[in-house]
Amino acid sequence: MNELNIGYKIKKLRELRNLTQEHMASSLGLSQSAYSRMELGETEITFSKLEKISEELGMKPEEIIAFNESMVFNVMNNQTGNGLVINNNVPNEEVKDNKVLYEQLISQLREENTHLKKIIENLLNT
Repeated sequence: MNELNIGYKIKKLRELRNLTQEHMASSLGLSQSAYSRMELGETEITFSKLEKISEELGMKPEEIIAFNESMVFNVMNNQTGNGLVINNNVPNEEVKDNKVLYEQLISQLREENTHLKKIIENLLNT
């Protein structure tokens, strides 16, 4: 899967919130299959749809665009009640070798930057 795909990011965020495709589709006034095609990247997501989706997810559109799956938020019970644990999901061998980690992060940021530039260009041309 392409982590830069907005539909993929929406799917992951929807799943993190335990929302169904049916729920999202209904809130957007779409069929479940039409919504599914958006998550799969088969249908372009307009900015107005992204705004509605972000509202349903309790986020801003730019937060969806910037979402990085390598940061996974897990809600768990702890001694004081519910807590939020941030799990970076970086394999131990990569943590030991900071150079590899930094190179991967730089590469990922370059890819995200290119993708965001394309989104901005498309928005300006519409």
